[in-house]
Amino acid sequence: METLSFSHTQTEMLDVLPRQQRIFIGIPKETSLQENRVALTPHAVATLTAHGHRIVLETGAGEKANFSDYEYAEAGAQLAHSVEEVFKADLLLKVAPPTLQEIELMKPGQVVISPLHLPLIDAEYIAQLQKKKVIALAMEYIRDDETGDFPVVNAMSEISGTSAILIAAELLSTSRGGKGVLLGGIAGVPPAKVIILGAGVIAEFATRTAQGLGAEVRIFDNNVYKLMQMQSMLGRQLHTSVINPAHLKEQLLTADVAIGAMHSASGSSPLIVPEEMIMRMKPGSVIVDVSIDQGGCFETSKATTHEKPTFVQHGVIHYCVPNIPSRVARTASLAVSNILTSLLLKAETGGILPLIVAHSGLRNGVYVYKGSLTNTHLGERFQMRSTDLDLLITSGY
Repeated sequence: METLSFSHTQTEMLDVLPRQQRIFIGIPKETSLQENRVALTPHAVATLTAHGHRIVLETGAGEKANFSDYEYAEAGAQLAHSVEEVFKADLLLKVAPPTLQEIELMKPGQVVISPLHLPLIDAEYIAQLQKKKVIALAMEYIRDDETGDFPVVNAMSEISGTSAILIAAELLSTSRGGKGVLLGGIAGVPPAKVIILGAGVIAEFATRTAQGLGAEVRIFDNNVYKLMQMQSMLGRQLHTSVINPAHLKEQLLTADVAIGAMHSASGSSPLIVPEEMIMRMKPGSVIVDVSIDQGGCFETSKATTHEKPTFVQHGVIHYCVPNIPSRVARTASLAVSNILTSLLLKAETGGILPLIVAHSGLRNGVYVYKGSLTNTHLGERFQMRSTDLDLLITSGY
């Protein structure tokens, strides 16, 4: 079906700007993983189209994040009523991994930026991307050239950490089957006790939120440097500990909330809390396993959905939704959109490929390049041959 344009002024601007500056960007409507986010907001579309880039968006792509088609049209996007039209773009931006059906629609040389979600893919998935000879970048691997941080991971971790405590606070209420405990307590009544496993960005924002609500927080991690850094960032003494099973068990027995915030570079989170410990936790206590997207760090954890986010095992309420940021889709979309926009604005000449070549942080996100697997970790995980990306680029491939 023909792509529809709703902005005549924007079209005139595109005709004036040099052709080599344009990137043809496609944003499809997400259909998997209960994904509610969208890769670019209308404000970002307005910024990018003002710089000469062309953006086609599938109708309804932003609705779940409360961005209307009208807002996108006014910002200069072209609206397409079919996903096939969107997949004609040179650069695809997605906030969920491409499905196998979407991979079938891809074309050689196309650039795809999306999350990877390691637990959900296999060797066949990688092989299908290789077969299409696309250039695939994982959002979670894109690194900031100046700081070395992973901006998308950090942004989503902030959201997940804050949300985990707010979710736990609600699940503790009597109406949700919890103990009927107020997280922060009141005068004369002690606050709830929160155990956080991990001392990364998720744990930092979970701690900030829990302390802001008045809860008692205890943090466990085997990296002493991270524990020291946490205390330095929060500007106060915290109850921190390495993960000693005996001490952890003692703390969990009296905990009201336990947050799983362990992350592993290998893609599989460590199992920290065995079922025997969970059986002895207080009835009506709450587990929020943010690590579930890597398998979870509680033995009883199993993935749940936004429609049915909890289950009860051994009297303990478990919340194990893999995609917590999608729960606050508008905020999460704004965060992702800001990061992608700042990257794309650097592509002033030559399009997206020269940008990838010029920026090491963006190259770090590439895991499939024109038929070759370029990520060593993925190669080891799926027992597939990988090739160094820089060698492929310098050889002119």
